[in-house]
Amino acid sequence: MVKRRTVLWGGVATAGALVIGWGALPPRQRLRTGQPLPTAGGQAALNGWLKIGADNSVTVMMAKAEMGQGTHTGLAAILAEELDADWPQLRLEMAPIDDIYNNLATVVDGLHFHPDNDGSIKAVAGWLTAKTMREVGVMMTGGSSSIKDLWLPMREAGASARAMLVRAAAAQWNVQAAECTVQAGVVEHAAGQRASFGELAALAAQQPLPGKVVLKEAAQFRLIGKPLTRIEARSKLDGTAVFGIDANPPGLLHAAVVMCPTRGGKLLRMDAAAAEKLPGVKKVLAVDALNGGTGAVAVIADTPWHARKAAATVTVEWDHGPAAALSSAAVYEQLAQALDQAKGFGYHQSGDAPAAMQGAARTITADYRAPYLAHAALEPINCTVQFKDGAATVWTSTQVPDLARAAAAKVLGIAEDKVEVRQLLLGGGFGRRLEVDYVAQAAAIARAADGAPVQTLWTREQDTQHDFYRPACMARFKAGFDASGKLVAWDNLSVGQAIVPQVLGRIFGLPGAGPDKTTSEGAFDQPYEWPHARIAHEIVALPLPVGFWRSVGHSHQAFFKESFMDEAAAAAGQDPVAFRAGLLQKHPRHLQVLQKAAELAGWGQPLAADASGAKRARGIALHQSFGSIVAQVAEVSVAADSKAIRVHRVVCVIDCGAAINPNLITQQMESAVVFGLTAALHGEITVDKGQVQQANFHDYPLLRMADCPRTEVHIVPSAEPPEGVGEPGVPPIAPAVANAVFALTGQRLRSLPLRLA
Repeated sequence: MVKRRTVLWGGVATAGALVIGWGALPPRQRLRTGQPLPTAGGQAALNGWLKIGADNSVTVMMAKAEMGQGTHTGLAAILAEELDADWPQLRLEMAPIDDIYNNLATVVDGLHFHPDNDGSIKAVAGWLTAKTMREVGVMMTGGSSSIKDLWLPMREAGASARAMLVRAAAAQWNVQAAECTVQAGVVEHAAGQRASFGELAALAAQQPLPGKVVLKEAAQFRLIGKPLTRIEARSKLDGTAVFGIDANPPGLLHAAVVMCPTRGGKLLRMDAAAAEKLPGVKKVLAVDALNGGTGAVAVIADTPWHARKAAATVTVEWDHGPAAALSSAAVYEQLAQALDQAKGFGYHQSGDAPAAMQGAARTITADYRAPYLAHAALEPINCTVQFKDGAATVWTSTQVPDLARAAAAKVLGIAEDKVEVRQLLLGGGFGRRLEVDYVAQAAAIARAADGAPVQTLWTREQDTQHDFYRPACMARFKAGFDASGKLVAWDNLSVGQAIVPQVLGRIFGLPGAGPDKTTSEGAFDQPYEWPHARIAHEIVALPLPVGFWRSVGHSHQAFFKESFMDEAAAAAGQDPVAFRAGLLQKHPRHLQVLQKAAELAGWGQPLAADASGAKRARGIALHQSFGSIVAQVAEVSVAADSKAIRVHRVVCVIDCGAAINPNLITQQMESAVVFGLTAALHGEITVDKGQVQQANFHDYPLLRMADCPRTEVHIVPSAEPPEGVGEPGVPPIAPAVANAVFALTGQRLRSLPLRLA
């Protein structure tokens, strides 16, 4: 008998007391959509997450974007587990826009509470935030939240559908439902009757949704925890996978854009006479700066080549806007001034840091810096829109389909229910496709196409130079030690732009208010048991637009924090692993991850020189982000002539709670190491006269295959609920490399990208 856990999702059980008021109730059910799911070919919808066909196929309604992270495979496995479906039965279909698919987890996690905080204020705030997001939230893929957000809804959907199938079989056979069992897509009765899901689907859909569902115990999982093959792998191998850039509706036209070279600028005037005379050109038009984007001229033509050729002949005059005088030097000067003058908003305080610092026998201090970064996804920005007969269809790769729909509807002046969004695979996202500027721009262009569908496609240069960048940031640290070398005080102030207020402004037209957790995440929300600590951030206003970038604030704050942690260890005369371990005595999960990474990497054992005679050293970093704990050890050498840093080996240990699919976790850790190393060794966006200086991969390079390290991933077994995986592997790699460089050369690298003098 499979043991299951009962979940009441229709209300709350109370012991002799009546709970009154909306605020006391849990978030409303996430099983029924507002409108019935569309069905075809003998399908029956059993709830908002799955349809079963007469051919015995099980179609999972997918509410999250697939951009290489394996979300579709992981979520399908969770639902199939509780449904007791056979894995080959499963199919995927992108979910319609509906409130049951809103992302609750990301916004709840965005509340600026320390992970160790288990107080009632945090609990109530999270409860009310989840309830609110269920009603007025956003369908979003981001924040490494897909599995975490849908862990229970997908299980409940599978379990409730399973119960309906069993009831249908019991009614058909005139037996008790408790006498029936389910395995691999078949319902059976002890007397010998058996029926496939497909045979029972129509009758099952007529059964009422059960008031409670019973979930499996972890020991009975057949699919969860197994290295299942990615569900979209075959289509990517045989070329049938359809990404945003592959949209090709009948009669497709193509648009090329010329955008103001200064980010945020707009068009003053243009002369399109020459372009309009060229072959294949249908129309030339001006496009406003929409949703935080940049003003542009667009050329619609028969082919991408005709459009691009004609766009190059348009003469334009620009209003370069408030960023026209901006330079990288000015950015860092302003950040440095803020670092000297500001006190910042305090995100975490323990004890009395100023007094402890004043009474310390010894103190050390250091400043760190990180640059702007572009997303540089391999699929450049694109969107295809058809506006015809007062309705629109949008084909795009997006992380926010409902916001994309709203942006298109606003530009076209129609109701949102007149816009159909067809979500396609993403050739990388990393947070860039949380924005809707490109959707609004494409809709504005399609409005002028007389009913024909138009694909707007940016060049690589436009993608790089018209991004919403990872913020530049600076941080100042100070540590105090007593006479025996024990750390007694920790002070950290960082300065930089805030992302959330900008996003609220350009997408919703709302003013940002209150602290933005993303500015200080990775600094204040860490497990270290500092006796006295103060961690703060000061928001600095700058004209270059910023956005969510893979691992967001953790991406640079981890570099700052873990590098200075090594500095503190050196000042205390302790081994970096032992020093960290001493500050984790009340955090056994973190301590286990740290020690396992050190063990697997051979920490403390001598390293032989490589074939060229170059010496090697190891560096370590530990970081918690998106609910997961990751430690990485980097094995590094430095070229004697060029001083180039080479990373040969990375040992990565992760505790992400329950491992839904070990293959996907390993792939994401390997991906994160390469992504993080690209940023650590090469990534830097610079600005001169308001214009981004980098354009393509020749001056904004990716890590090459030949330079990728051997990456060894170890997943810590856990019975805890699943946490984030897509982003947590990025933050530790830069400090691990920097700490290895110090161990090898004695030189502290406090600025990204990492370069030796």
